[in-house]
Amino acid sequence: MPPRLNVSAFSRSIAFRPKPQVQWPARSALRVAPSQTRTYADDKAPAQDRSHKPSSEPIEHVSEEAAKTAQIMGEQGPDVNQGTPVEDLVKGDKEAQKNLPKVMQDALKQGKKTPAPKGSRSYSTMTTRSNEGMDMGLVDFEAVSKLPVTPGLKFEAPTLPLPKDGHVKHRYDPVVEQVTNLLMRHGKKSVAQRQMAVVLQHLRTSPIPTINPARPLLAGAPPPSHLPLNPVLYLTLAIDSVAPLLRIRAIKGAAGGGMALQMPAPLSQRQRRRTAIQWILGAASKRRNTGSGKNSLGQRVAQEMISVIEGKSGVWDRRNAVHKLGVAARANIVLPKRR
Repeated sequence: MPPRLNVSAFSRSIAFRPKPQVQWPARSALRVAPSQTRTYADDKAPAQDRSHKPSSEPIEHVSEEAAKTAQIMGEQGPDVNQGTPVEDLVKGDKEAQKNLPKVMQDALKQGKKTPAPKGSRSYSTMTTRSNEGMDMGLVDFEAVSKLPVTPGLKFEAPTLPLPKDGHVKHRYDPVVEQVTNLLMRHGKKSVAQRQMAVVLQHLRTSPIPTINPARPLLAGAPPPSHLPLNPVLYLTLAIDSVAPLLRIRAIKGAAGGGMALQMPAPLSQRQRRRTAIQWILGAASKRRNTGSGKNSLGQRVAQEMISVIEGKSGVWDRRNAVHKLGVAARANIVLPKRR
């Protein structure tokens, strides 16, 4: 029998050599041009100063331009130290005259200037300018140095009596400050101040209210046509007119048999205003929201103030109920015996 062939003996190792691949250098087909702008500041190339160009100068006011034109033409132009009166602006516009307060409408019919209310400035389209030298920054330091100086003081002593709004904590009207504090929620004073500004703006632009003879305002109140001209007075008059004079204290067990005895107690001016403001804010929160946005609360409060002045608010009923109950409970007051 022939021997068996060993096939594995004929096999030999074959060297494996991979085919070399040609590696081409990677080059981008598109060449990006270098940027012509500087992304960072460079000391070698400072930025161009454009403050001296004509386009950077502020535009003059219309009154200033008219005054210069009149000076060139040799005519009499407007006085830039005093703003243009409202009567001159709406002289030919009948639609704008209908929206003016009644005081201004009557003055236009008579051909006179509008009388400004006491304690306020005249209405104009531009604020009154101060000294031109102070506006231009030209201060006479020699005149300042010659002012009398009190010995021992670095600055001049203040003149007495001090103004009411001289202190930073008392720079607002007390009624405005009290309403702002009661409007405030969660300690956000700036939000309450914005709502207070909306209230005053709404009162200033509102039409002349109609007074209800059955519910008169405080004695000595100005005519209704003057109220929109002074919104702070408008606000104060609405609050003081519905402010209660007293409150009812319930003394437990004093009436006998565990019943409470109702005792009327007088209120101070600040307590009266606080009660009236809380009543007005409560009634305003129940009003229907006619607008949208962040100023809706201020608009509702202003509408409630106008409703109080016109005698349509339910706050009057609450005030009358407290006074009626106080008159009925005055018999419970025990006066001290005279010796």
